[in-house]
Amino acid sequence: MFNQFLWVIFPYLCLAIFIIGHIARYKFDQFSWTAKSSEFIEKKQLKWGSLLFHLGIVPVFFGHVVGLLIPAHWLEAVGVNNHLYHIGAVYIGSIFGIITLVGMFLLTARRVTKANVRRLSSASDILVNFLLLVIVFAGLYATLVVNATTPDFDYRQTISIWFRGLFMFSPDANLMTAVPFAFKLHVLLGFSIMALWPFTRLVHVWNVPLSYASRSYIIYRKHKV
Repeated sequence: MFNQFLWVIFPYLCLAIFIIGHIARYKFDQFSWTAKSSEFIEKKQLKWGSLLFHLGIVPVFFGHVVGLLIPAHWLEAVGVNNHLYHIGAVYIGSIFGIITLVGMFLLTARRVTKANVRRLSSASDILVNFLLLVIVFAGLYATLVVNATTPDFDYRQTISIWFRGLFMFSPDANLMTAVPFAFKLHVLLGFSIMALWPFTRLVHVWNVPLSYASRSYIIYRKHKV
């Protein structure tokens, strides 16, 4: 029953909160739909942390899409065999994973070590930072260490099939039983942050800044005592 809760009930619960939470927040609390930028307080560390994180997370996201949603035999049909996929997932994926981790570390360190930024931060801001840091670290650890120490394990034959089963409403929790702990932690924390997403600043991801280039400049004037 615990296995069923972790790999069937919990993911669906997180997905439901993710969808309903976004709808409710947009309907009733649009004024809080913001990234709450703290750039005017500290810019240098934010610039490098944000640049590295976003530079890494986009390829990492699409790598997850390919690895989880596209069946292995589909890739083989277009000439991407297991060896080529392994090179892309482990080596190229690890490079972007490290970039993402470094960026997330800089952003997290900035939020807790810069006094003015910390005062501006809410509890959810700090929680999201640390949660993202742990998620990225667990994923990178699973890719670099677990894949090397347990070469017989193939997440495309376990996690990927289970994950696609969620969207077909036929998830098989037994597929996750023998999955190494680092992969399990990465998956569970990933669903956890999806449940928190609607209630944090992460909602800014859905904002498309179409009017950014034509908007007026925002002028900040420093008050001199």
